[in-house]
Amino acid sequence: MRGPPVNVPRLPTIQPGVRPDVQTEDRPTSRPPHRRLLAAATGLFLVGATLLTGCRLLGTDAVTPVPQLLAFLPWLLVPLTLAALATALLRWRTGMVWALVVLAATGWSVRTYDTDGDRSGDYAAAAHTGPAPDGPASTRLRVLTSNVEFGQGTLGLIDTIRREKPDLVFVQECEFVCARLLADRIPATDYPYRNVVTADRAAGSAILSVFPLTPAAGVKGTLAMPGSTARIGGRTVHLQLAHPLPPIPGMVDDWRRELGHLRTYAAATREDGAPVIVAGDFNATRDHAAFRALLKSGGLRTSALVAGAGRTPSWPAGVPRPLGAQIDHVLVSEDFSVRSARFIDLADTDHRSLLVTLDLPAADTDREPADAKREPADAEGPDAEPADAERPDSEPTEVQAR
Repeated sequence: MRGPPVNVPRLPTIQPGVRPDVQTEDRPTSRPPHRRLLAAATGLFLVGATLLTGCRLLGTDAVTPVPQLLAFLPWLLVPLTLAALATALLRWRTGMVWALVVLAATGWSVRTYDTDGDRSGDYAAAAHTGPAPDGPASTRLRVLTSNVEFGQGTLGLIDTIRREKPDLVFVQECEFVCARLLADRIPATDYPYRNVVTADRAAGSAILSVFPLTPAAGVKGTLAMPGSTARIGGRTVHLQLAHPLPPIPGMVDDWRRELGHLRTYAAATREDGAPVIVAGDFNATRDHAAFRALLKSGGLRTSALVAGAGRTPSWPAGVPRPLGAQIDHVLVSEDFSVRSARFIDLADTDHRSLLVTLDLPAADTDREPADAKREPADAEGPDAEPADAERPDSEPTEVQAR
């Protein structure tokens, strides 16, 4: 007699070259399509991020699209964090280490820094410390820089000038209508000294001053970059408007060359030993090697960084803060103490204006001329309005015009 049927478990088929103890039937041969796509996208992104951060660390920004992307380098931290999370989800250990290394390198690159490295502590003190009580008297002055985008933002600029009453105004992209409006609507009694270069569209520029101006050579560029010297608090101060070409594809070499002209100017004025203010639309951030070279050569500091606004964007103004890049700067020599820095939204322009308050110690208070002396405001606080200057009742003096 046959016994009851016995169910014998069926053994898996052993493939040639495969160990018998490996359960090949229970192991998927490949990732699902969506995981393969995520892995490929993450890998490609990490390649690009590695190259960009490497260019930042090596000080290379001469080839498109590196300078364009470096302007927004701080925002690379966001997708890098997502990439690290994706590698964890994929259980891709090599990719996770890769993402974390690039994330750390990028974070180190975009830390708060100046021309000599990270001295944020020194800068924080300088931003809020005035002259010592027994030291020389200082002159308080306010500096405004504004790109009015082909003159479209001129009316907003005029309102800002009337409201904020800056002592020095640097205007970029001030075309013919802009120049005429500034002449007609900004009284000569308020700004008797002016250096205006009239030109079409983005090429025009202007410097308005309550202090006496003397013409200077300026810096050569496609867009006008006039220069002057001013007598402030008994000291001669070099003033230079900055507006190099933007690093758009096909013009990167021109952008670097014009930043190089500004660098040469900064180095020359540093040797002169007089205080320096270079203000305008630099079309560059501190993540660009060409801009850092300018800071280092001239011994200059970015006022916004000193005042704690180093990552506040100035362009494009159409996107909400904190998106964007800070390409508008007021650079100052170490003669100045930075009291405050504030970005101001203007209508009809793609740039935010930058208003900074500075203190300049007098070289010799006993010899300070009365017509150039500006006493610090009695009001307290970094945004205190400076005392009124003596402004002659005369027509504006245009020291350079064409």
